[in-house]
Amino acid sequence: MEERKESKISAYLIETRPQDPSSFVLYDGVSCCYGMEFECIQTDLAHLSNTGELLCARTGAVTVRSVSTPHLRTAFFIYLRDKSAGMDGIQSKIIITCLMILKLPMFEMSSGKVLEETYRKWVQYKEDCVKMIENEPLLQGGLFCNRTFDRYACWPDTPAGTSINISCPFYLPWYDKVSQGVVQRRCGSDGLWERDQHGQVWRDMTQCEEEKEVMSQELWFKQLMVSFRMLYTVGYSLSLFTLITALIILLSFRKLHCTRNYIHANLFLSLILRAVSIIAKDTMLERHWGREIMKQTDVREMLSHQAAVGCRIAQVMMQYCVLANHYWFFGEAIYLHSVLIASVFIDNNKYLPYICLGWGTPLVFVVPWAVMKLLNENKECWAVNENMNYWWIIRFPILLASLISFLIFMKILKVILSKLRASNQTGYPDYKLRLAKATLTLIPLFGIHEIIFIFATDEQATGVLRYIKVFFTLFLNSFQGFLVAVLYCYANNEVKTELRRKLRSWRIEAEIVCCGQ
Repeated sequence: MEERKESKISAYLIETRPQDPSSFVLYDGVSCCYGMEFECIQTDLAHLSNTGELLCARTGAVTVRSVSTPHLRTAFFIYLRDKSAGMDGIQSKIIITCLMILKLPMFEMSSGKVLEETYRKWVQYKEDCVKMIENEPLLQGGLFCNRTFDRYACWPDTPAGTSINISCPFYLPWYDKVSQGVVQRRCGSDGLWERDQHGQVWRDMTQCEEEKEVMSQELWFKQLMVSFRMLYTVGYSLSLFTLITALIILLSFRKLHCTRNYIHANLFLSLILRAVSIIAKDTMLERHWGREIMKQTDVREMLSHQAAVGCRIAQVMMQYCVLANHYWFFGEAIYLHSVLIASVFIDNNKYLPYICLGWGTPLVFVVPWAVMKLLNENKECWAVNENMNYWWIIRFPILLASLISFLIFMKILKVILSKLRASNQTGYPDYKLRLAKATLTLIPLFGIHEIIFIFATDEQATGVLRYIKVFFTLFLNSFQGFLVAVLYCYANNEVKTELRRKLRSWRIEAEIVCCGQ
């Protein structure tokens, strides 16, 4: 039996056509799947047929699927079969084509944006090359290799028996790192470009490839983000369980029904919705970009704008829930301030103003933000902010609420400190302990931890500071619901009294039933 040959691998840059999401424009010569060697196949345009096969000049596809790789944000693998080979006992040649959607860390830029910019620059590079091919005079005398554009670099006429070096193409996303590098070709003595052992035109573009250190940094970054995601998933899951239980307790006992506990209950609900919306948003993102594609309809669905509708709705709901959560923290601060210091709202027994503040205020900001994203940045899942001015529509009310809550927090601490000093019931060390306890209790209730990185904005936080900010923000936000539920429900004396009374009542009822039998 004939020994099976190894599959050849071809590297392409992929660009989808907006007017026809089922068509792909493929460009060879772009390195992907780090560590592999590539065979370039000259294929310009491929279409998905109605049967789900990918058709092009040389080959036809048998299946399409989407995968994730350590080095690439997203990659498409298309298995191509050469239809010229017979099927009776002869193994068809399989060519795996790696279509690269360019890799960059998720916090810097979306793959779609990078791809769009790269393609725009590639078109400009191609047009400049075509002008050179059409307008430059031919070499005079002797054999030479013809000028050409191989869809990676632009090559001028080159005398036979010589090598030609040209600068790395400026459309490469990492061009600023390889701008001094060159890509090389050799012109044979017969006036033809030299070919490699596979029959493809040889070129050396090692100086134009991204450095291995960058690859390893990106892999480390991705692993770090995976760890962060596991951390906040555990935190939000734990918070969900404790918050739901705490909310049921507050609503179940009549004696716990008061304005203060109603505000606590709404804060619990906002934390629950925040956790659910973040988990739902992550699930939608994973479902939208990480699913397997097996037929044409799957490809059409993933590449169309309609596919992102659910993801965008989840993004809007998440922003609303995050804002609502901050404004219920703000409501807690206002209520405590009104009780201890001044009457902010006319009647503290009515909590309708707090309802308007907590659930109504976020709409004032989320709706305009969603409209601006829809009109001007209607791309992917609205997770990337190209114009940071739109992001300030969400960021500004959060910063404002956090700053005012912090000022109220400081004022309340001052009042508590003065009252503790005025009270001579206990010694000096005890009032310091009480002050520390009050401080630690109020921090999660008011969301004061937000103030730590309030001035370290996304644009300013870079390098190590960025990782520190991401870690503490994700950690504190995800476990905050757990802390609030414990401090303001499970550790509350009124709640513990009601729970003990209820347990005692159940025990008495059980004894009566038991004795009656």
